[in-house]
Amino acid sequence: MSSLPTSPPQPTALDVLGQVFGYSHFRGPQEAIVDHVVHGGDALVLMPTGGGKSLCYQIPAIVRQNAGHGVTIVISPLIALMHDQVGALTEAGVSAAFLNSTQTFEESSALEKQLLRNELTLLYAAPERINTPRMKGLLASLHERGLLSLFAIDEAHCVSQWGHDFRPEYRSLSLLHETFPDVPRMALTATADHLTRQDMIERLKLDDAREFVSSFDRPNIRYTIVEKTDPTRQLLRFIQTEHDGEAGIVYCQSRKRVEEIAGMLEAAGIKAMAYHAGLESSLRQQRQDRFLREEGMVMVATIAFGMGIDKPDVRFVAHLDMPKNIEGYYQETGRAGRDGQSADAWMVYGLQDVVNQRRMIDTSEAASEEFKQVMRGKLDALLSLAEDTRCRRVSLLGYFGEASQPCGNCDNCLNPPAVWDATDAARKMLSCIYRVQQASGISFGAGHLMDILRGKTTEKITQYGHENLSTFGIGADLAEAQWRSVLRQLIASNMVRVNAEAFNTLQLMPDARRVLKGEASVLLRQQSLTTKAAKPKRGSKTSVKGLVEATLNAGALERLAHLKAWRGEVAREHNLPAFVIFHDATLRAIAEQAPQSLQDLEGISGMGTKKLQAYGAEVLRVCAAA
Repeated sequence: MSSLPTSPPQPTALDVLGQVFGYSHFRGPQEAIVDHVVHGGDALVLMPTGGGKSLCYQIPAIVRQNAGHGVTIVISPLIALMHDQVGALTEAGVSAAFLNSTQTFEESSALEKQLLRNELTLLYAAPERINTPRMKGLLASLHERGLLSLFAIDEAHCVSQWGHDFRPEYRSLSLLHETFPDVPRMALTATADHLTRQDMIERLKLDDAREFVSSFDRPNIRYTIVEKTDPTRQLLRFIQTEHDGEAGIVYCQSRKRVEEIAGMLEAAGIKAMAYHAGLESSLRQQRQDRFLREEGMVMVATIAFGMGIDKPDVRFVAHLDMPKNIEGYYQETGRAGRDGQSADAWMVYGLQDVVNQRRMIDTSEAASEEFKQVMRGKLDALLSLAEDTRCRRVSLLGYFGEASQPCGNCDNCLNPPAVWDATDAARKMLSCIYRVQQASGISFGAGHLMDILRGKTTEKITQYGHENLSTFGIGADLAEAQWRSVLRQLIASNMVRVNAEAFNTLQLMPDARRVLKGEASVLLRQQSLTTKAAKPKRGSKTSVKGLVEATLNAGALERLAHLKAWRGEVAREHNLPAFVIFHDATLRAIAEQAPQSLQDLEGISGMGTKKLQAYGAEVLRVCAAA
C-alpha cells in the first residue's frame, strides 16, 4: 500500500531568520520572545532602539501565517515608518501592506479583499484607523474566519500619560483585548520607566503578558553633556571636528531656533534641513525622505521628528536644549548608531534650560497637579544626570533600574570632572535667597540674586534696599558664570526650586536647611572657565566610516564604492532608503569576500533567499566590474 503524501515541515523561526532576513542567529532575548509569541503568548517587550524589536513580531507573523493563523496587525504611529517597514518586508519576500490616509478608497478596498483572501502576512495601520467602524468590521470578519493571528503594538509607550510621546489615540487599543480576547497581543517600546510600564500594562490590558526587558545599554554610544556657553559655536565645532560629512540629528526646543540653526549649518557648508510641526505635512515628508535616503544629511528638528526613524548610520544626536525627561533623552539619543558602530549623544545644558522646563510644567493649564508632580520628578532625574560626576552610563541605566559598571567611554569617564568643596558658596547662595525673601516678603529671580552676591548696585537693588543686606557683596570672589553653575547644581540637588508660576523666582526647599545649619557639606562639579569655543580643526578625528573602511584593501574599497553606487540606483528605482536594499555592513562583507558565485553570497549576513534571487547576479556583476 502506498503511503499518503506528507506536507513539508513548516519553517521554524530560525529558518525564517536565515532564509528571509539573512541572519544566522538571534540576538539577546529575541529567540525567547519569538518562541513565546509564536505559541500564542501575550508579551510586553522593552528593547533599546537598534536592538531588533521589529523581528520580534515579524518572525512570529510569518511562522503563524505559515501555520494557518492568518494576518498580523501592526499598530504603528507614523505613515513614513509604515512605508519603509513594508518596503523592507517586500524586498525580503514577505507579503505586507499598510492602510493609511495616503491611499484612495479603491486602494484600501483592494487591500481589504486581499486580507479576506488570506493573502497578507502583515498589515500596518495607525491607532486612529484601528478605531474606525470600517476597520472594526474588517477585523471582526477576519476573526470570524480564523484569520486574525496577532496584534503587535509598536511604540507602545504612547499609551501612557507618563510617557514622553503620549498619544490619546492609543487609549482606544484596549478594545483589542475586549473584542478579541483570544488573539495574542504584544506591546513593544524602546523606553519606559517603571511608572510608564505599569500604565502600559493597565491601559492595554496586558496583566497576564510575559515581560521581556532587555538591557538598556547602548555601548556604542558615547554620552557627553557640556556646559552651555555659546551653543551655536559649540555645535558647529562638535560637528566639524567630530562628524564632518556624517549624518546626524540636532534637537532644539522651538521652531524658530530650528530654522536658525539649520540656516547656520548650511552657511557653514554642512548639508542641513529644518523639521518642525509648523511646516506643511508634504514638506515635512519630503525632508524626512531626503534624510533617510541621502548620506551625510543633518536634520535640525523639534521632537516632532524622530519616532520610528530607522536610518542605521546616524552618527550623532545633539541636543541644544534639554529634553523634558530621561525617557525622551534616551529615546532621542538612541536614534544614533543603530548599525552598532560608534556614535555620539552630545548635549549642551545651562541654567536657563532648567528655568524653561520648570515653567512649561508649572504653567500647564491642562495638566493635573498629580501629573505636574510626576513630570517634576522626571525632570529632576534628568537634571541629576546632567550634573552627575559619575559615569553617564551608570546614571542613565540606573534610572531604568539596571545596575552597571563605569563604561570608560562617556565624558565623565574619559575626562573625570573636578569637584570642589562648595559648602561655603552654597551657604552664601541659600542665605541670600532667604535674606531677600525675609527683607522684602517676596522672592526674586536668579539674575537679581547673583547681582546681590557679587555686590552690583543696580536700580532694582537700590529700589528694594538690598544693598543693605548682610549677603550683599559676599560672593564677589566668584564670577557670574560660576554662580550660575552653583545655582544650577543646587536646583538639581533639590535645595532650590524655580517657581515658574511666580515669574521664575527662587525659593528654598527643605533640603537646604541642613546646609544652612552647617550640618551638611556640598561637593559640586567644577565649573569650566572656558567660555570661548576654540576654532575647529577639520579632520582631527577619524570618522566611523573611515575607521571601518581602513580595514579593507584597495580592491575591496573599489568594490564597496561600486556596490554603494549600484545600491543607490536600485533604491531610487524602488523609492526606498538605500539601507532597505542592503545595509552597509552587508555591502562591506560582500566587498571584502569578493564573491565569484551565488554560492559565495550565501551566508553573508543580511543576504536572505529572496534578496539572493533578486540581486545575486547583479551583485556578482558589480563586483566583477570593479
